[in-house]
Amino acid sequence: MTIVPGRMTDNHSGPLVVFVIGMRVNHFHKLGKWWPVFQSMGPMIEELSTNPESGFVGSEYAFCSFRQILLLQYWRDFDALEAYARNREAAHWPAWTAFNKAIGNDGTVGIYHETYAVAAGAHESVYANMPPFGLGRFAGLVPATGSRNAARERMRTSGVDAEA
Repeated sequence: MTIVPGRMTDNHSGPLVVFVIGMRVNHFHKLGKWWPVFQSMGPMIEELSTNPESGFVGSEYAFCSFRQILLLQYWRDFDALEAYARNREAAHWPAWTAFNKAIGNDGTVGIYHETYAVAAGAHESVYANMPPFGLGRFAGLVPATGSRNAARERMRTSGVDAEA
């Protein structure tokens, strides 16, 4: 990816859901148990990325440690996220069912998610000398100058008083 010089911020407006999801390998020697869990996310992201009506905005991968991977996902709203999770025709449902059958509570693999609903205008971002990343990668980048120079100013610009 090409580095965008200078300080940028995302060009997103409106509400947003940030969904943090990941897995942790607890027993490396049980490859047959954790590898299918690891492999299941790619097809889901591909399915979502090819369907703009899904409400999925985009995702970034991060390796937290040798054992743990995290995906930072952006969604239009919680209803879209929940609709995908519960859709029995989509890739998530069979993967979730397979996880529960194969792993359940045996401790081989840990999985987690956190969901954050962000009201319109209740976020700010800055990317300095970075390739497009995170929300800026999916919503577009604009210079973090003028009324977007500092975090407090970016929050005010987006309609939120950061002191409230």
